[in-house]
Amino acid sequence: MNFNDYQKQADSTAMYPNRGHNYIYPVIGLAGETGEVSEKFKKIIRDKDGVITDEDKKEIVKEMGDVLWYLSQICSELGVEFDEVVEANIEKLKSRKQRGVIHGNGDNR
Repeated sequence: MNFNDYQKQADSTAMYPNRGHNYIYPVIGLAGETGEVSEKFKKIIRDKDGVITDEDKKEIVKEMGDVLWYLSQICSELGVEFDEVVEANIEKLKSRKQRGVIHGNGDNR
């Protein structure tokens, strides 16, 4: 499955107020879900000495899927194909690596 296929299928499951004209809903959802991914790791560090079990991985994968869904919905709300975001990101990272600026600060390095 490519990202655009995922986006179409994910969009068919979207049910929230004013869908198609409400970018803030998936933006807030993304913030919540990234927090949930972070919480999983925090608890593994706190409670399990940083040892990740197969069950932990399953739960983390579920949360990462939710992050992906919200990213996809933000794309849909903006009228952007998910593949476009993925391709632009890889090109940006390749350029930074080639120019020796993959480390450092700033969005436009």
